Amino acid sequence: MKLHLKPLNQQVIVITGGSSGIGVATARMAVEQGARVALISRNEEALAQIEQQLSAGERVMHVVADVGEREQLQHAADQVIERFGGFDTWINNAGSSVWGRLGDVSDEDHQRVMQTNFWGTFYGSSIAAAHLRPRGGSIINIGSLESVVALPFHASYSASKHAVKALTDVLRLELEQDRAPVSVTLVRPVATDTPLMDHSKNELESAPNFPPPVYAPEVVAQAILHAAEHPQRDVYIGNGKLLSRLEQNAPRLVDWLRRRFIAPTIVSGRPDANRRGQLHEADSSQGGAGHAHGAYPGVVLQHSLYTRASQHPVATTAALALGALTVFSLLRRRG
Repeated sequence: MKLHLKPLNQQVIVITGGSSGIGVATARMAVEQGARVALISRNEEALAQIEQQLSAGERVMHVVADVGEREQLQHAADQVIERFGGFDTWINNAGSSVWGRLGDVSDEDHQRVMQTNFWGTFYGSSIAAAHLRPRGGSIINIGSLESVVALPFHASYSASKHAVKALTDVLRLELEQDRAPVSVTLVRPVATDTPLMDHSKNELESAPNFPPPVYAPEVVAQAILHAAEHPQRDVYIGNGKLLSRLEQNAPRLVDWLRRRFIAPTIVSGRPDANRRGQLHEADSSQGGAGHAHGAYPGVVLQHSLYTRASQHPVATTAALALGALTVFSLLRRRG
């Protein structure tokens, strides 16, 4: 069954984790393209600030909720339906993280990561699917390169993103089996320059650092909003697909790369002034709240050629063909 999704300027889009990072970047782009947007997060102060910044009048709303609590998330969805009459795209973006060797991280911290990242996505997907089954729309879950390639010192986050991938695949299959007009997409970013690192709890001896390449959150936001209009199964950012295939086909090589190169990169050697992060409670006084970008010290890439090519195959093929014809024409003239 071919799915038809509304253009963005006719959509109501719900974004969990809307108080920073990819959520903020996606909200800004969606509003710029005419969508109505509902932001969900634990951080009331940051949400109110973002809503004011967007200056979109009646087209933006926010709801305070912990996505790891089904009742709170259902209440948030009910408020969106009451305000806007329903929604067309639901983006499960909320995420939390703790860094540390497996045995150095408390059970409570591991459980909090799973509650937000997996159960938050599970509850959001369930709520969204129930609403969208009769009317159509899209559910977009934010996975990660870590949905396949686990990172050292990031056990519960990697585990949660593996679980999100499995959940997304099962949800898609069941909706397709029922011929429900709902697109289900897994977006798989690689390292992204968001405040997630600032908000993460840290049990390492120094501040954690993302291994490069690192992309701007706007790259992910563009990919998300394209999937909200054009049904896609998986969206890889940057070199995510290459690394995922390498993990599947040469796992011992990837193990060696993680030990030799990735682990030393993560342990940066820099002091960490915010070890507690925001794992268990939101705090607007800490860095990053209300902002899309983090404080990554290296080069941040503003474009992903692979992602653009995979989401716009016809335009990419035409551009390559035109380029080839231009080169051929120049060579003929020189000849």
